[in-house]
Amino acid sequence: MAFCLQIAIPPGRGANSLAVFKETIRHGDVNILELIRKTTDFFEKKAVESPRLQIESLLSHHLRLKRMELYLQFERVLSEGEMAPLREMVRRRAEGVPLQHLTGLASFYGMDFGVSPAVLIPRPETESLVEAALKQNEITPFRRVVDVGTGSGIIALTLARHWPEAEILAVDISPSALAVAGQNAERLGLAGRVRFVEGHLLSPAQGPFDLVISNPPYIASEVIPGLSREVRHDPLLALDGGPDGLDLIRELVSGACEKLGPGGWLMFEMGSDQGARVGKILETAGFSEIRIQPDLAGLDRVAIGRR
Repeated sequence: MAFCLQIAIPPGRGANSLAVFKETIRHGDVNILELIRKTTDFFEKKAVESPRLQIESLLSHHLRLKRMELYLQFERVLSEGEMAPLREMVRRRAEGVPLQHLTGLASFYGMDFGVSPAVLIPRPETESLVEAALKQNEITPFRRVVDVGTGSGIIALTLARHWPEAEILAVDISPSALAVAGQNAERLGLAGRVRFVEGHLLSPAQGPFDLVISNPPYIASEVIPGLSREVRHDPLLALDGGPDGLDLIRELVSGACEKLGPGGWLMFEMGSDQGARVGKILETAGFSEIRIQPDLAGLDRVAIGRR
């Protein structure tokens, strides 16, 4: 009996050279190493970034193995029952569905967070924002903190783990996002450490706060259609910052002026080309000690100001 790993290729890059990805393998003959090699080649043709890492990550998740364990089981034969759901995951990843949506998990600051299409997928750049907050806390400890646009809760929950004595509020306009954040609090053993509330930016937050922190939408509306297909799976609400990408940042800065106590800090993520404009927004609003800090790639990413 034979079975096929067959994935129809939608129109687009690679469609002319690979109308159908089809490998017929005798039942009982396909093993982990063969599948990794063939799927890596397929992902390369479909312009999937880091193709081997992607299939290894899918396999690790699907087979409930660590990636190192895959290497120790290269000769393991996959059953048809194991192959069937894997075919669907490979097909969807080739079409641009993010790996994190297929596995339901994303790593951030050494922790695994549950994610869904309702929330922005955590990205390494945001770790630079968390680092800035942790370092500043060593100098001026934060007792009352609000995370604005919390999404999956990565910022609020990471800070809660490091600051057990802090009172932390997390706000999001999306009930679906707040549900994901609440589940992550349970998953990480931090339920009750963060209070989640629904609302627009700082509107439901009762100050004064020592720290307002946020990863707001900061992409210009006209740029969004040209983003990678993976990024376009993120909720538009978490991406669109208006015509110049700064609408929500302006509103955040204005609201922080009212919600921060004297000497309180505002920290937020921004686009790599927005440093000068964001610095001016903070200066005009009356903030002092303004800093624009880079991410690990050396690009402007974090804006900091003190009330």
